Amino acid sequence: MIREWFKMVICFVLASLYLLMPVNADEIRPALLDIKQQKTGLFAVTWKVPMRGDRVLAITPILPANLERVGTPTLQNVPGALLEHATYKINSGSLPGKIIEIEGLTEVQTDVLLLVQLQDGSQHSAILRPSAPRFEIPREASKLKVAGDYWLLGTIHILEGADHLLFVLALLLIVVGFGELFKAVTAFTVAHSITLALATLDVIRVPSAPTEAIIALSILFLAAEIVHKHNGQIGITERWPWLIAFLFGLFHGLGFAGALSEIGVPQTEVPLALFMFNVGVETGQLLFIAVVLSLVAVLKKLPFTVPQGSWRLLPYGIGSLAAFWTIERVASFLPVVS
Repeated sequence: MIREWFKMVICFVLASLYLLMPVNADEIRPALLDIKQQKTGLFAVTWKVPMRGDRVLAITPILPANLERVGTPTLQNVPGALLEHATYKINSGSLPGKIIEIEGLTEVQTDVLLLVQLQDGSQHSAILRPSAPRFEIPREASKLKVAGDYWLLGTIHILEGADHLLFVLALLLIVVGFGELFKAVTAFTVAHSITLALATLDVIRVPSAPTEAIIALSILFLAAEIVHKHNGQIGITERWPWLIAFLFGLFHGLGFAGALSEIGVPQTEVPLALFMFNVGVETGQLLFIAVVLSLVAVLKKLPFTVPQGSWRLLPYGIGSLAAFWTIERVASFLPVVS
């Protein structure tokens, strides 16, 4: 009982931190600058900048001087961000060797994902940070750079994805023994890897809104299973944790694919980018599990008494948050009745 309570304590602390995050847990938080050269030679530039409340982050892309804007850009508000679509033409020379900079990035705590696609098929990607806000477009794409960028992007996404981590957290509270935990985590990995690949390669297409609702529902289901376990009722998750992890993992993979499709992948390096993004997701997931289990091991050595009934804090907290997400996400795609 004490061991289980220790797990509850540390997990409650971690979950409380995630409660402070935006409820739209799959929104990619770094800014996005996407530059694509069309067959006409013009450049379609998309600038997605995060918003904090009603305030847009004070960062601005500085494009190469040989790019000139054509027409008036269009603005669009999306959840948590402002989208700007603009068209540019090139006056002289070419883009390789030119520098792109994000003005104001050194003053804010965010990253900018940069994607550049040229007419000759070459593609370049980079993650600009406050410590390195400039990028020189290389003459030739580097596979190592693509691998590193998408690994980091996958790691960041899973560590910022409150819903995915709460699902893993709930599994930790149900599964007993390292062997069963290994099977469950492996099944979850295999499942979301399958759907991540299929959706990214456009083999399957599933609407994102129902997928996100099912992900939230999966967390609510596991929260109820935690309560059942504590009350002595053996649920399906405790009997076959790998099966539940695999089934729900398929939907979580679709959620990862939705995030990846939003930022895009280099068309000349699709397998590499997809693989490294998935490796990044697993890296973040394993880091999260390692931190939770390590802190539980430390807290087990601290002698103190616990209030009776305090075990309910975490499963009820997770369940309440998951229920809110479920209602919110279902409401987002249901028709409005006037």
